[in-house]
Amino acid sequence: MRKKHTVQRSIFEVYPEHETGDELKAISHWLDQQPELLDWVAGDVKNRAVKNNSGREGLTVESILRCAILKQYHQVSYKDLAFCLMDSTACQSFARLSPGWYPKRSVLQNCVSVISDVTWEQINKCLLQCAVKEKVERGNMLRIDSTVVDSPIHEPSDSSLLWDSARVLIRLLKKADELVEGLTTIDYKNHRRLAKKRARAIVYTRGKEKKKLLYKDLINAVEKTLIYLDDAVVKVNSVPITELLSLEIWHAQITHYKPLIQRVITQTKRRVFADEKVPASEKIVSIFEEHTDIIVKGSRDIQYGHKINLSTGKSGLVLDVVIEEGNPADTDKCIPMLERHIDYYGQAPRQMAADGGYASINNLAAAKALNVKDMAFHKKRGLEVEDMTKSAWVYRKLRNFRAGIEAGISCLKRVYGLGRCTWKGLKHFKSYVWSSVVAHNLTVFSRLLST
Repeated sequence: MRKKHTVQRSIFEVYPEHETGDELKAISHWLDQQPELLDWVAGDVKNRAVKNNSGREGLTVESILRCAILKQYHQVSYKDLAFCLMDSTACQSFARLSPGWYPKRSVLQNCVSVISDVTWEQINKCLLQCAVKEKVERGNMLRIDSTVVDSPIHEPSDSSLLWDSARVLIRLLKKADELVEGLTTIDYKNHRRLAKKRARAIVYTRGKEKKKLLYKDLINAVEKTLIYLDDAVVKVNSVPITELLSLEIWHAQITHYKPLIQRVITQTKRRVFADEKVPASEKIVSIFEEHTDIIVKGSRDIQYGHKINLSTGKSGLVLDVVIEEGNPADTDKCIPMLERHIDYYGQAPRQMAADGGYASINNLAAAKALNVKDMAFHKKRGLEVEDMTKSAWVYRKLRNFRAGIEAGISCLKRVYGLGRCTWKGLKHFKSYVWSSVVAHNLTVFSRLLST
């Protein structure tokens, strides 16, 4: 059974006399004062399937949490994190590793990825409770804004999606060959090379009609490969397979990828051959990260990821994060963000500021009804200053206060990796966002306590 604490850790924790060393020491001290955090993480670790009870006991729950924070704090890859834990005395002290044992990249990835977004959100709430006790953040001033976190995908196009589909299908057919082990013959033609040549030719070809001919060949290659896969499923199911786990995984991959590939084919036919504008809600931009949304904010470039709404306080701590589905209008998310704040703090903020995208008469009236004394939007959008705040001076102060969230978002993106998620899957996407927020808040909180 995995232990919560590192029992035989060194009594000497060495942190260099440096700003980073002081921050890690302060964060470590705070983690020691919150033992309930380990129970939450242990719940996630316990839900993970374990092969057997032999071998090493592995990382303790305490070390898993600290390694996760360390990774987002330094914004390094798992490979670099493994090196830091071997090379840096400060990192070793913070991670509370067993003496003489350093985890590999794969171990770190398997353990850190277990922590769910719900657990990270609980940790953040615990931190905010401590901020209230230490009187560094009372939640009486609130500012909200939205931004986009990109998914780990390449720039999507119909040709690239079809090429990805062909690669996946051929990979599944090759796996079918391995599963049957000569018990039967999997008949198929490998159209991977043809698909690659057509996909590349489409990029460099000019003219609609010429591109349509290339798309026709590319779609035919993918559709034929889909037929080969259906035949392979029948043949694999007709013979006894010894590797039952591999067979189950193979079937799960087919169930997952096949409808996505069919959607890619359908949307390509609609766009290329029918000249139809496919709505963003019906589009698929990646068969690997199918949860990715198409986000358009104003006249800016199109982004592929998820829109998030953030709220921060006077201290600079991120008070709340909501990962949205689709591309909802900011005006629809103003009051829900305020209500979430009220649910947590038990009362409405005295003053609130928001970007111009959140401005509307209804949002102003609703905020006032929830006992917000002063509600300032960055752009007035036809609203009067007297209706929003009690004076023009207060409006200017709140408008300047709102500008501070832009710096916070910039810091989250540049320093804590919130610009682009590097973890795969929607579940891990949410965990990545929340872990970045927690790493940011722990750093800000440690700095506030030292001042």
